[in-house]
Amino acid sequence: MVILLIVVAALLAGAFGFTAWRTAEIERRYPNIGTLTNVGGFRMNALHVPAGPDANLPPIVFIHGASGNLRDQEAAFLKPLQGRAELLFIDRPGHGYSERGGAENANPEGQAAAIARLMEKKGIERAIIVGHSFGGAIAATFALFHPDKVIGTLFLSPATHPWPGGIDWHYHVASTPGLGWLFTHTLVMPAGMVLLDPATRSVFAPNARREAYVDEGAPALVLRPNNFQYNAEDVSNLLDYVTRIAPRYTEIESPAIIITGDSDPVVLANIHSVGLRRDIKNSDLIWLKGVGHKPDYIATDLAIAAIEKLSGKERDLEALARQVEARIAGEMPAAR
Repeated sequence: MVILLIVVAALLAGAFGFTAWRTAEIERRYPNIGTLTNVGGFRMNALHVPAGPDANLPPIVFIHGASGNLRDQEAAFLKPLQGRAELLFIDRPGHGYSERGGAENANPEGQAAAIARLMEKKGIERAIIVGHSFGGAIAATFALFHPDKVIGTLFLSPATHPWPGGIDWHYHVASTPGLGWLFTHTLVMPAGMVLLDPATRSVFAPNARREAYVDEGAPALVLRPNNFQYNAEDVSNLLDYVTRIAPRYTEIESPAIIITGDSDPVVLANIHSVGLRRDIKNSDLIWLKGVGHKPDYIATDLAIAAIEKLSGKERDLEALARQVEARIAGEMPAAR
């Protein structure tokens, strides 16, 4: 028995040491590219890119999804939009390099309020809000509770409504007090490093993942213990939250565009995207045949056209969507 305890203790010590070492390595490889700003009791991190002299779009705020950070949206949208608008790429509370703050930040309402305060600190009065996946729940909450700050909302493969079933087991374990701390400090990092490549490929499926994504989007940041635990809390709390708040989406007055793939393996588009189209009176839903959970990367040009339309410009989004589908089908060269 004593020998067994010694072996277990040695394994745990080794796992702790490995996690600490890999955490430091990940942070060296993907350092903070944003700036920390006090938003009332804690600091949020964001990359704030000023508009150019020939800007033709209003400010745009980007909200990443679960397991993500600001680099996820920055890698997709910074280059094609730089100079055209003031851009704010956000690390949600407890993600990337943002501090977590209080217990209210374990749900979309608290995170939306923090984003509103950050916008005020950055001098952004109103913006187009772009939310991908889990960020869609925060974008919808933002439009509901902070309508004076919203020009329009772009939802990309959003998670916004109650869904059948549950969530993966590791979210429950990682968000359990005590056990979650032990789990995230010992097992998550070694398992996560092995699964990172196939997991990111599955998020893009059935489309090919951009090969540079693992470096550009820095998904390894979520494997850090605190980040992983906060992410698990967010996901674990989401179903109860959207069950309570989704009936109020009908109160949203600002325009919205929803872009979703018909082959999304992560969220059920027939529940979330269709639900948003039904609930937000001034909204359009654009379906993409053969597209999975990452239209932000697979159909970046369409997403930018949607931002332009929300800003008041004329854009034929359905025609552009068909062009994206043709490109995916191999009839046009793939955009890189």
